Amino acid sequence: MRKLWNGVTEFYRRGDLLLLFLCVAATLFGIVMIASATRYSGSSRYLVVQSAALVLGVLLYVAVSLLDIEILAEHRQLLLVFNVLFLSMLYVWGVEDNTGNRAWLDLPLLPVNIQPAEICKITFVICIAKTMNTNRSKLSSVRSVGSIVLQTLLMMGLIMVISRDAGSAVVFLFIFLVIAYVGGVRSWWFVAGLVLAAAVFPLLWKYFIQDYQKERILMFWDASIDPEGKGVRWDTNRSIAMLSGGGISGQGLFKGTMLQNHAIAAQHTDFIFSAIGEELGILGCLFTLLLLTAIVGRCVQVGLKTPNYMNRLICIGLASMLIFQILINVGMCIGVFPVIGLTLPFISYGGSSIITLFLSMGIVSGIHMRPDPESKSPYIQPRY
Repeated sequence: MRKLWNGVTEFYRRGDLLLLFLCVAATLFGIVMIASATRYSGSSRYLVVQSAALVLGVLLYVAVSLLDIEILAEHRQLLLVFNVLFLSMLYVWGVEDNTGNRAWLDLPLLPVNIQPAEICKITFVICIAKTMNTNRSKLSSVRSVGSIVLQTLLMMGLIMVISRDAGSAVVFLFIFLVIAYVGGVRSWWFVAGLVLAAAVFPLLWKYFIQDYQKERILMFWDASIDPEGKGVRWDTNRSIAMLSGGGISGQGLFKGTMLQNHAIAAQHTDFIFSAIGEELGILGCLFTLLLLTAIVGRCVQVGLKTPNYMNRLICIGLASMLIFQILINVGMCIGVFPVIGLTLPFISYGGSSIITLFLSMGIVSGIHMRPDPESKSPYIQPRY
């Protein structure tokens, strides 16, 4: 009991309380919007799950803050094995949605479903950062770059083959690109990767991207795809209509015309930003973006302040995970990106998403608690 109290005291003295406050504030705001977006159902299940996830998330935030991430990173091979096995569990206990994606685990002893890709994002960031730190003196060598590329392709391949969740797979790619660039990998590797990607894209388009996903992409250029707006354009059109109906200050909380009539099936998850726009208007959307930007900015600030190269990459990698999901989710809602099923961090409904986000932010808090006094480098990129 005394050790527990000492740990809590240590967190209170040195933990990142500002980041915790921002995360809790964003989640509470999300719970209010989820309450409005699910009011039509007459069920409190969504609020109970999200609130329970918030409480558990805060506890995990504190616990992870007290953990030295270097200890976990030393076992990156085990983390990689964990990722493979965890994603492979979808073969047995995976649940398919209406598009055929098998992205959720329905385990017999758990009351809620779990999305393995969410948790694997954290361990993936740690694995990539530790690998680059180990190969820091020869970061742009074939062996070093090949190692992190293979890890990325392994994760993306497992997700695409097992769960067919293209949105999650692209998140892993974005995280890899940001960490590799910020970490100091030579630019010519990115040029080579772009050329290779262009060469294999036709094969990916033909064999790995499903027909409904192709339509969601092509509809931006081909007006003949769903011209009446009753198919792949339906959700996008509904989302834009909700945002347009909100105006500057919105129609009022719990008073959104389309929202309260369940205009979009995923209005409490993928299109929660549109729900905010209808009921709280442009001002509500700006508040949401400012709150999320503050969380991302805090992660980047912690990363820039720590002199430890690996810890910097971890902070930047976790920040890039948030950035990508925010950009894609908001882009989906305003109709500039295809719908790929990515939620808005901290705001959208999802117990496993909230817990994963607090876990990742707990890692940032732990890095904030343990600056490395031996390293003096103020730069993100290593010197050559």
